[in-house]
Amino acid sequence: MFPMNPRDLRRMMKRMGIDVEEVKGVKSVTISTEGKDIILREPQVTVMSVQGKKIYQIISTIPEEVVEANEEEVAEVNFTEDDISFVMSQAGVDREKAVEALKKAEGDIAKAILLLTGG
Repeated sequence: MFPMNPRDLRRMMKRMGIDVEEVKGVKSVTISTEGKDIILREPQVTVMSVQGKKIYQIISTIPEEVVEANEEEVAEVNFTEDDISFVMSQAGVDREKAVEALKKAEGDIAKAILLLTGG
């Protein structure tokens, strides 16, 4: 097969309905598997769109970092002091129980009150 210059190749791909673009500014890509995460630092990421589907090509020259995955990932729950105070007053519980309920309810105030009041 003869070599083709990149410009002609892009034109030919465009005519076939294939659109290719590079994703700029990618700092890392994480591949999560059972038991471990593979982190690729500063990769070159290209997206190819073909018939409405996207194909991602990831090239990384920096060695990957393998991290053992935690069995239980704890999601960060955000709530304010006002949320805690409101749950305490509505459910008639102390601060510790209100915070615990808000964590279980993932920050949902109504759900936290229902957990505490048995409703």
